Amino acid sequence: MSSLHTTAAHLVTLAEGSGHGGNHESLNPYLTGGGALLALLLLLWVTTRFNRDR
Repeated sequence: MSSLHTTAAHLVTLAEGSGHGGNHESLNPYLTGGGALLALLLLLWVTTRFNRDR
């Protein structure tokens, strides 16, 4: 179990990068969330177009 804990601690340190805390300056959460919402709405619209009963 000790090696699992050591590996997990190393991965967390690696994921944090050079002290940025995981946040990146170029990623705007509102833009990212809005883009994801737009993509999901587009997929929903396409799905409903193909699922019409004729």
